[in-house]
Amino acid sequence: MSLPKALRFQVRQRAQFRCEYCHYPELLSSAPLSIDHLQPQSLGGTDDLDNLALACRRCNERRYNFIAGIDPETGAETVSFNPRQQRWADHFIWSADGTLLLGVTPTGRATCDRLDLNDNRRPDKFIQTCRQLWSMSGLHPSKDDPQQSE
Repeated sequence: MSLPKALRFQVRQRAQFRCEYCHYPELLSSAPLSIDHLQPQSLGGTDDLDNLALACRRCNERRYNFIAGIDPETGAETVSFNPRQQRWADHFIWSADGTLLLGVTPTGRATCDRLDLNDNRRPDKFIQTCRQLWSMSGLHPSKDDPQQSE
């Protein structure tokens, strides 16, 4: 995907330089995060700023061209989180220790499940270990993200 440099910077700046799905900070990455199409190009999406989101490689690859997921609590198909139409803090909260990203709405739960945001399908739960280390260093979670009390 070839987007103008200025447009890529607008997307990164608007996202506060973090993944708009899991809030992974770009400064922890060895390269700039990816630009994701909210409405995938394969489904008619455009390169307009309002259709673009900043995404870490994990979220971008796992999202692929899906725009919905299953809420594990209700079993209902639910539209995935859309950072242009929804507020992140309305749908997600960090666990008290910062290792788990929890969906608090059907959209949040379906997004957590679709993108496997806590590596529940990996036996080593790799991302949880990473988040634990980032939390110890003070780099995670972002100070403006909601977090459960201890």
